Amino acid sequence: MKVVIVGGVAGGATAAARIRRLDEKAQIIVFERSGFVSYANCGLPYYVGGTISDERELTLQTPKSFWDRFRVDIRVKHEVMSIDKTRKTVTVHGLETGKIYEESYDKLILSPGAKPMKPELEGVRGDRIFTLRTVEDTFHIKQFVEVNRPKTVLLAGGGFIGLEVAENLIELGVDVTIVQRPKHLLGPVDEDMACQIHTLLRSRGAKLMLGKSVAGFSQQGDKVETFIKGENSIVSDMVLMAIGVIPDTGLAADAGLELGMKGSIAVNDRMETSAEDIYAVGDAVSVEHFVTGQRVVIPLAGPANKQGRIVADNVCGGDSRYKGSQGTSVIKLFDMTVATTGIKEEQAKAAGINYDKVILSPPSHATYYPGASLMTVKILYDRETLDILGGQIIGYDGVDKRIDVLATAARCGMKAPELKNLELAYAPPYSSAKDPLNMAGFMIENVETGKVKQFFYEDVSLLPRDGSVIMLDTRTPWEYDRGHVEGFVNIPVDDIRERLGELDRNKPVYVMCQSGLRSYITCRILKQEGFDCYNFAGGYRYWEMIDSERF
Repeated sequence: MKVVIVGGVAGGATAAARIRRLDEKAQIIVFERSGFVSYANCGLPYYVGGTISDERELTLQTPKSFWDRFRVDIRVKHEVMSIDKTRKTVTVHGLETGKIYEESYDKLILSPGAKPMKPELEGVRGDRIFTLRTVEDTFHIKQFVEVNRPKTVLLAGGGFIGLEVAENLIELGVDVTIVQRPKHLLGPVDEDMACQIHTLLRSRGAKLMLGKSVAGFSQQGDKVETFIKGENSIVSDMVLMAIGVIPDTGLAADAGLELGMKGSIAVNDRMETSAEDIYAVGDAVSVEHFVTGQRVVIPLAGPANKQGRIVADNVCGGDSRYKGSQGTSVIKLFDMTVATTGIKEEQAKAAGINYDKVILSPPSHATYYPGASLMTVKILYDRETLDILGGQIIGYDGVDKRIDVLATAARCGMKAPELKNLELAYAPPYSSAKDPLNMAGFMIENVETGKVKQFFYEDVSLLPRDGSVIMLDTRTPWEYDRGHVEGFVNIPVDDIRERLGELDRNKPVYVMCQSGLRSYITCRILKQEGFDCYNFAGGYRYWEMIDSERF
């Protein structure tokens, strides 16, 4: 059996190694357009910033090491130009030699990845305007930064790569401005959660221009002028285009393979394309979303590697199936961690799901042990099935392990209230006896059993200020005096029983505290006294986090 693989990064390299482990006799050829194979895309921004100092650390394998270990023929700087499905051949261009030749295959695996979006704007081809996709791109940017010592940079785009580059450049002392069309950074999180990211970046000196679009560029000497629609232009020493990626599927399209959403390669759960003996994996394909069942393009290394393994199994006569992607991801921004899994509110609404949510601010570990920090946790669930739809967590410690537990719970079909039953490792330096995810399960159970009703940030401005409802802030007077929501009066939770006479039982009561715990306790007291009571999800800390960014 002769297997040809187009693309030698995550999915392609994994498939090659797995095929060899399954079939010692197979002939395996990998064509990689760049000069590197099996490299760590996710590590590229950290080489620009110097966190990763040795360029050799960016490549997990080399053509020689692949041959020595697996006897896989890796041909870098070779671009596959076309596919002949009938003759089962590919036409290859040796980029260094100029030689063009044909290579036959029994099985063909496409792993071309995704390419940065670079719209055809005026001046976009300037030599101070960069994109970051390959190791060569990284070396180019790194060399520019070291030689030219830029003081200012404009980043067009606020996704994973853009923010990681922003962090690394800011750490180098560069003045960073981020411009992007969406009104909040980091698309996988909801706008409310993104406010915490905005605050962090601004505190580190970044300038944010959100909801704005780049219209073009003009390079004058060693400066780039970036034109912004409806705004004054910005002059910087360099520009990085990081507005997103699109599937790199020109080869597949030219071969007549069926395409899916966003021009991706359409595959089934065996990663088979519409053509016999041709498979595709990674950022170039669309797959089923594990939560919604809809077709999606999720360019992440984890899914690409899993798909590469599945293809290898099937090429070698097995029957492995891809069970869908749920988009679990994590990013470090300075000392903050942002992590997500599943879908966010916008996606739940678009899918027509009747969902609910809980928002909490638990400590990363036992508060009596030094170093505890608060996390912001938001979990969505289906009100009809109680399935976990997704979660977003932002904090400084312990975020990654909580998102992994939540992702696992969702993958295994655990119902949202059952989070309360998880038995997780506890010691004061690591967690609390009631882990944050246990607390989320308790909250969901309370909501679903009617023990508490919630109201949310978007409801606060709609509350009438005419006296027809009661709005309570149950924090201490000292906390209240430091800042509170207009219209909320202060009755501390510890005083509420003695001051029930001040409240009209005929009016609904909306209660807020710092994190949502004391207001919950207040709601339980008031409910049992005959009041119609609503607890504010997330607490004043969460309200202030959003309000300070919006206004």
